[in-house]
Amino acid sequence: MAAPLRIQSDWAQALRKDEGEAWLSCHPPGKPSLYGSLTCQGIGLDGIPEVTASEGFVVNEINKKSIHVSCPKENTSSKFLAPYTIFSRIHTKSITCLDISSGGGLGVSSSSDGSMKIWQASNGELRVKDLNIIWRRVLEGHVFDVNCCRFFPSGLVVLSGGMDAQLKIWSAEDATCVATFKGHKGGILDTAIVDRGRNVVSGSRDGTARLWDCGRSACLGVLADCGSSINGVAVGAADNSINLGSPEQMPSEREVGTEAKMLLLAREDKKLQCLGLQSRQPVFLFIGSDAFNCCTFLSGFLLLAGTQDGNIYQLDVRSPRTPVRVIHRSGAPLLSLLNFRDGFIASQGDGSCFVVQQDLDYAIELTGADCDPVYKVATWEKQIYTCCRDGLLRRYQLSDL
Repeated sequence: MAAPLRIQSDWAQALRKDEGEAWLSCHPPGKPSLYGSLTCQGIGLDGIPEVTASEGFVVNEINKKSIHVSCPKENTSSKFLAPYTIFSRIHTKSITCLDISSGGGLGVSSSSDGSMKIWQASNGELRVKDLNIIWRRVLEGHVFDVNCCRFFPSGLVVLSGGMDAQLKIWSAEDATCVATFKGHKGGILDTAIVDRGRNVVSGSRDGTARLWDCGRSACLGVLADCGSSINGVAVGAADNSINLGSPEQMPSEREVGTEAKMLLLAREDKKLQCLGLQSRQPVFLFIGSDAFNCCTFLSGFLLLAGTQDGNIYQLDVRSPRTPVRVIHRSGAPLLSLLNFRDGFIASQGDGSCFVVQQDLDYAIELTGADCDPVYKVATWEKQIYTCCRDGLLRRYQLSDL
């Protein structure tokens, strides 16, 4: 991975003023960092600033919301994208999780203020007048913090997991809790939905991953008991070439869509565990440099997992002993990883959030968070939403590139 470039978090505002300045830096691994600045020389008729860079940096292209800068000495460049919209009125404190519905119309988010809310993805409004009915949009029922929340594929139902060791299913239309799953002995840290959502998976601080039957609010089994906190879970369809093993006993008829699926567990004890979702049989166990915080599948055999000390491991399930590559941009914890188009989006504890795509030789940096951790990323079509410790939800428009 090329040396990462960094920019002042509010560069877009700073460079809108005549002679406005924003700092810039380049951090080549194992070498001294390079520091520079960008200066606005005036605003063009189209409203786009004319910007020059200090020695060692070059401005390749700029428009209202993005700037492409390179550092020729290190043969590296980055495109920085400013938020299209910032939603500041949804929560009052740090926002720990978010998701966007499959149709792109709704968002759900949870905060360290104890609240979980559903809002309109277009404008962040909580109240929606629909045929003169005002929909209630605050989901109340968990005791203590809500750690994770996500929409079911229908976009009408939400799954959440909390420090109270409970999973809950909610109607996105009237905010009622329609089911509660109990069985974990520690806080639930992540969830995954199997196929259309008749079954879901949860990972907990109690060291277990469980499979649940949503229709009956019943646990269908403990998929793994690893004696170490499970920080992240992911479910993915397995390539035909991967041997997932056979279940020791006949799966319940309440298990729907678990065949030919892999389950990935990001564990606190530095281990990344993969098993057959239906078979419960091990596929591989990989030991990383530090606690694994998050994981995602890129394809039927490729996956990503991020660690507390800033490593992103890309592994091939068919030969998982040696990583395909390890990306390390800083020592800040990896907090979320998301499969996106032909690449991925990652966010870290130092406020960095970036998009890597196969056909681009530079990263797209999503700016705005000033050293505050970006906890979660969600996408809908060309829009990317992030949530941050600063209590703000940011929406980026990739068409602004």
